[in-house]
Amino acid sequence: MKEYDLIVIGSGAGMNVASSAYEQGLRVALVENGPMGGTCLNRGCIPTKILTYVADIITQSKHLENLGVRMKIEKIDYPWIMKRMRDEVDGDSTRQGEAVDAAEGIDWYKGTGTFVSDYTLEIDGERIKAPNIIIAAGSRPLIPDIKGFEKVDYVTNDGALHLMEQPKSMVIVGGGYIATEFGHFFSAVGTDVTIIGRNRYLVKNEDPDVSEILKEELSERMNVITNHEVIEVKEEGGDKVVIAKDRDNGEKKEFRGEVLLLAAGRRSNADLFKPEKTGVKTDKNGWVIVDEYFRTSKKGIWSFGDAIGKYQFRHVANDESQIVWYNLVRTLNAQHEQNEPELLTMDYHAIPRAVFSYPPIATVGMTLSEAKKSGLSLFVGQADYSIAAKGFAMGNPNSLIRVIVDGDSRRILGATIIGPYSPILIQEIINLMYTPEGSYQPMFQAMHIHPALPEVIQRAFGRLAPIDGEHAHHHHH
Repeated sequence: MKEYDLIVIGSGAGMNVASSAYEQGLRVALVENGPMGGTCLNRGCIPTKILTYVADIITQSKHLENLGVRMKIEKIDYPWIMKRMRDEVDGDSTRQGEAVDAAEGIDWYKGTGTFVSDYTLEIDGERIKAPNIIIAAGSRPLIPDIKGFEKVDYVTNDGALHLMEQPKSMVIVGGGYIATEFGHFFSAVGTDVTIIGRNRYLVKNEDPDVSEILKEELSERMNVITNHEVIEVKEEGGDKVVIAKDRDNGEKKEFRGEVLLLAAGRRSNADLFKPEKTGVKTDKNGWVIVDEYFRTSKKGIWSFGDAIGKYQFRHVANDESQIVWYNLVRTLNAQHEQNEPELLTMDYHAIPRAVFSYPPIATVGMTLSEAKKSGLSLFVGQADYSIAAKGFAMGNPNSLIRVIVDGDSRRILGATIIGPYSPILIQEIINLMYTPEGSYQPMFQAMHIHPALPEVIQRAFGRLAPIDGEHAHHHHH
């Protein structure tokens, strides 16, 4: 059995810790069953954004029709677009893998690691052991228990990113951000798309009015069905047939497409790596349980990222990885000096996220429904892009900006923007939320370029008013 100082399971954000440990001279084992780089690089953020960027411009060019320009797209070279994406992603992953293979002091075990006893993992019959272990094993697509799924050829996000021949039609089961991003791309390049979501609203973590704007816009380009439960899938004459029933009245409908894309959420990988064999506890859904310092129930074993099932975003996992590395070093030093380590916690008050569908949605901190449950005295400001000159120049696109503030302390609690460029626009709000006061006041002091789009953010803050017409304790200017 080979012994190491540190074992890291997962080469996504886990790689951040593995390379820091390697640079410090620790003997490191990296366990990764797929291509190097994890979900984000290979089958998540990066390849999908390469595709949705193309889709954004195609969609925007169609908007020109409202502004006096008739445009015709001559040819969409689908195989070339897919190849550009694959070359970038696979090249990156290969380079990462080669670097790890070339490095002395870090060993890559290419397989699914399973715990067999305390601090001991087995990978394809080989056993390794370490007193310090990091579980950054990510998550994988959830395959719902629906009649016919085991008999039908379907793809998940990874398979969809390998469709080198363009499907004529596609049915997407799921109504979350993966479904709406893939729907946006495939429909923009000319595939006939149907999205079937089981929730009443698309992207259910966003506020209902935001979801409705996305649905309205997507419905102009594809068939968007919400509040429908898929009850059966089958194959008929080369087509995939999806049978769904309306969750209100039980009415059944049939949808068909050449490709069936399953995007019905994510599940934990714990059933694959068996954390219980090394005394690591998981919750009822299999996510690894950690304390505020990312320590699992077993001394010396840490976990973060998608594996803990909290915020499944690469930018969150990257931040968590830095804290885990800091805490691990502190803990090792303290053992050496026989004192209590001072550990860091992660600050989750302003987690930003975006849905790169079209129009994109960007959110930071609380949504309105979350803020209403907080018990704080709320001020809310709302506007759309038409409130500024640049919005008119763009043809007043379907949009919404909502900013939420604590009326007593002036702290920004959250914001959501749906509309073109929203992931860029929201950054000025995120940055204010990370200042010591977290106040919106600098938004008014900061001069904004006229007429540029960020003016809409300043004006949304200018409209702050107590929610539901409550009387404010004091004026907020």
